[in-house]
Amino acid sequence: MTTDELFLSQEDLVAAGVLDWDRAVADVTESLDLLHRDQAAMVAENTLSLGRDPRAKGYGLPAWVGGRFNAAGLKWSVHRPEAPKGGAAITARTFVDDLHSGLPLGIVDAALITRVRTAALSGAIIRALMPVPRSIAIIGGGAQAISHLQMCLALFRELPAIHLWTRSGRDLFEHAQQTPPKGATVTIHASADAAARAAQVVLTCTSSPAPLLSPAAVHSDQLILQIGFHEVSFAAIDACDVVTCDLWGDFADHSAKSLFQMYRAGRFAPDQIAADAQSILSGDWRPNAGASVYFSSFGLNIFDIALAARVLRRAAAMGIGIPLGRGGHHKGTQS
Repeated sequence: MTTDELFLSQEDLVAAGVLDWDRAVADVTESLDLLHRDQAAMVAENTLSLGRDPRAKGYGLPAWVGGRFNAAGLKWSVHRPEAPKGGAAITARTFVDDLHSGLPLGIVDAALITRVRTAALSGAIIRALMPVPRSIAIIGGGAQAISHLQMCLALFRELPAIHLWTRSGRDLFEHAQQTPPKGATVTIHASADAAARAAQVVLTCTSSPAPLLSPAAVHSDQLILQIGFHEVSFAAIDACDVVTCDLWGDFADHSAKSLFQMYRAGRFAPDQIAADAQSILSGDWRPNAGASVYFSSFGLNIFDIALAARVLRRAAAMGIGIPLGRGGHHKGTQS
């Protein structure tokens, strides 16, 4: 096994197993447990405005995670309102050190890590609250929507019905080059509300600066997970029986997520949070039967470091990646 610091591209990450969804779910679940037991920590992100559009920002997110991850690091990401020609809406790198030795493990192209850890948390929450979903709706057509589609296909193989909505109206399966599960019905809807009304589990995965879901989207025995920017209206959040989130922190004072905007507008108080992700995943909290549940997914620094550390160590063992520590040659990816 090389002791060189590595750089892992998206291709390297895939070769090293980052798309193993069961392992990714285990990573985020264990990370939250370590945080709960004071064996992990993170601080509020440093935010750098990159222009007048509130979506144009740079973020620095440091964290450390103990246990089997044994790593500390920093994720640096730049978010743009839209993907420029030939570019990407989000670009990111994560820098990871071994927590015990202090030596660098490597640098990873964090855009894929971010999408995987975000979708893995969604999968973990669905498994905990709706373990056998009757139907799922995915709102959006970008990278996060594709990752959530891949996660759903991997973790919920018997899913009978899938509902989709994108601004362009295109088929997310075709865009993602995925095949629907055998026997599953796939419906493309004319509006986000219509897709959500038809589904038991709703995943909103857009960068919309204005709400897409109204109270008409909410019904009983439903789980709405907000992944993106501001897709869910304050009134739709109010219409849900209970409100949950991954964690309530200092980011509530500046995040553009719907729930935190609602909080700063004086429309929501922190004590209205019924449960956080750790309580949900540990089994300490469950909603009443038939309840409509809203879950706000902010995305925690510890997830990025945990996934990156695991994959970097596996890549080193497999001889995958570009060695940086001693100026080595590109080992490339191996199957």
